[in-house]
Amino acid sequence: MDHSQMPRTGGCPVNHGGNTSMDKPVTKWWPNALNLDILHQGGARTNPMDPDYNHRKAVKGLDYEAVKADVHALMTDSQDWWPADWGHYGGLMIRLAWHSAGSYRLQDGRGGGGSGNIRFAPLNSWPDNASLDKARRLLWPIKKKYGNALSWADLIVLSGTIAYESMGLKTFGFGFGREDIWGPETDVYWGSEKEWLAPSENRYEDLDDASTLENPLSAVHMGLIYVNPEGVNGNPDPARTALHVRETFARMAMNDEETAALTCGGHTVGKGHGAMAGDKIGAEPEAAGYEAQGFGWANPDQKGSASDAFTSGIEGAWSKEPLKFDMGYFDYLFNYEWELTKSPAGAHQWKPVDMPESEMPVDAGDGSTPRMPMMTDADMAMKVDPIYNEICQKFMADPAYFADVFARAWFKLTHRDMGPKANYYGPDVPQEDLIWQDVIPAGSNGYDVTALKAKIAASGLTSAEMIATAWDSARTYRGSDMRGGANGARIRLAPQKDWAGNEPDRLAKVLSILEPIATEAGASIADVIVLAGNVGLEQAIKAGGHSVDVPFTPGRGDATAEQTDAESFDVLEPVSDGFRNWQKKAYAVSAEEMMLDRAQLLGLTAVEMTVLVGGLRVLGTNHGGNSYGVFTDNVGTLSTDFFVNLTDMAYSWHPLEDGTYELRERATGAVKWQATSADLVFGSNSILRSYAEVYAQDDNKEKFVRDFVAAWTKVMNADRFDLLA
Repeated sequence: MDHSQMPRTGGCPVNHGGNTSMDKPVTKWWPNALNLDILHQGGARTNPMDPDYNHRKAVKGLDYEAVKADVHALMTDSQDWWPADWGHYGGLMIRLAWHSAGSYRLQDGRGGGGSGNIRFAPLNSWPDNASLDKARRLLWPIKKKYGNALSWADLIVLSGTIAYESMGLKTFGFGFGREDIWGPETDVYWGSEKEWLAPSENRYEDLDDASTLENPLSAVHMGLIYVNPEGVNGNPDPARTALHVRETFARMAMNDEETAALTCGGHTVGKGHGAMAGDKIGAEPEAAGYEAQGFGWANPDQKGSASDAFTSGIEGAWSKEPLKFDMGYFDYLFNYEWELTKSPAGAHQWKPVDMPESEMPVDAGDGSTPRMPMMTDADMAMKVDPIYNEICQKFMADPAYFADVFARAWFKLTHRDMGPKANYYGPDVPQEDLIWQDVIPAGSNGYDVTALKAKIAASGLTSAEMIATAWDSARTYRGSDMRGGANGARIRLAPQKDWAGNEPDRLAKVLSILEPIATEAGASIADVIVLAGNVGLEQAIKAGGHSVDVPFTPGRGDATAEQTDAESFDVLEPVSDGFRNWQKKAYAVSAEEMMLDRAQLLGLTAVEMTVLVGGLRVLGTNHGGNSYGVFTDNVGTLSTDFFVNLTDMAYSWHPLEDGTYELRERATGAVKWQATSADLVFGSNSILRSYAEVYAQDDNKEKFVRDFVAAWTKVMNADRFDLLA
């Protein structure tokens, strides 16, 4: 070895922190730079599965009954390293499934239990998820046994459902089919706070008005799933807490009855754990040492006893028999007066007044010592709030009704982000169609596509009208919870038909022409809208001197108004569409950042986003026919002109006072074109410019057309789950 080449200072030759720092180099040094990471997550480099692995095929071969039997057996297989309460893990597994699914929010469809995201930061280390690392480790032998076909996402949700079954609830059903992710979700905004459980004022305009909670958030603190169990900002006040419970659950698409059922049914079984002060508990998993091997919240005083476990800091059971799904929660809540107290961990909670020991639950460890039950501030809200109280009275008068409402609400909670029933597998998938599943009737493929294309081409509609309508129909899809998209043709129904982004007048004109054509051909209007977009695109491709067919697969169905929960579709309204260079109004977030968000929800890569924007600009499909970013003299021809002119140094760009830009000829100063930041970002951002330069090259004109068609088809088929089975 040539020792002369060794570092003379004794310094380490490894780039410290360069591979492990959570601060991305670009955003660290240039915090205003556009971060494209949300379009790159979950790629082939992070996925350990074989390139040809198909989870849908794998899950069909799973021995469902054997899996369920093993999960049932686990419930009473108490382990010394994490003993079960009263010898039963039901409460723990319910909390695991609940907190996995409960991060879902309706506004953007992100969060939820559909991807196994609770395995990764930040969710795996949220204060609200304390000790759920133990539940996942208890499930590991089952995951190991069944391998790839049983995803963590399915197993986690299944464990909670089986727990309820083992405690006496007749569950509504279960669908396998969730597919795991393999790293943290960088696209999810959990809040701007820099510390756990920061005061709620950070995310409300007015803390007394729960509706002012910052969108798209649905939890009151950083690191919580819903509300603070001790009260708003940790100050007990059940009436005030009720308002925040109502808002947070509404942001999960739950109505008052579902909210009351989930709150009461969730606390009918199990217990809270706060037997000691939180400052005795170790660091969360992401902050623990290597020796912890993914475990966090070390509890030196637990010593193998379920009585000494720590999770939330709240301590006690909610009912006399915490291993039974019964009406015990209601018996306690409504048959006793309650007064404020504190847990051994110092958390605010409520205790019953003058409850005899004979009516108390017994210790979770020794199974004999009477222990004082408790209620959280959210539980007291069920009694204090007049609306929730009335619902609870109805539940108490009809226990069978309560069990059914809860079972359905639990099913909704744990399946809300799976999309249509086409994504459900297994013997326990309910036959009943539920409106929140966005039901779409089966479509037809028994018509003559070629003849139908000819009729559409002769309809008198312009290419831009057909392309824009197809795009608007499909762009609502969001892969976060697999809602929206062209299938169902809900663009013709309320509320979509009236959205400003869909240009209602243009939409009505196009539909009035396409609907009779669809009826005559025996095709769904959903198919015809997409096919018309393809026809317009093929016309634009031909005008550019190329001959490329745009793939089309029939079979979409048409949803009815009765099958559409119009209110829940309000959140899908686009308020910005960078692909059509439009914003409903000015926002604090830039147009290009909103375009990235839309691209990620559509499942697009940065390259696909680039090619679609460049193509849609020259096709003349901008909202309202605006000219921003239309860098071509041949509007309506699918060409590379957007990229060619964007990168041409014969022009220079100049900002205007209204936030837009002018492209001027350097030689004469004459204004040639106008642009928004959503156009110029493809020249200013180094990554996007590298893609733009590829498409601006003389040898890539045909490649551009092929790539545009592939990206277009991906968007049109994003919700065709029937093609993935």
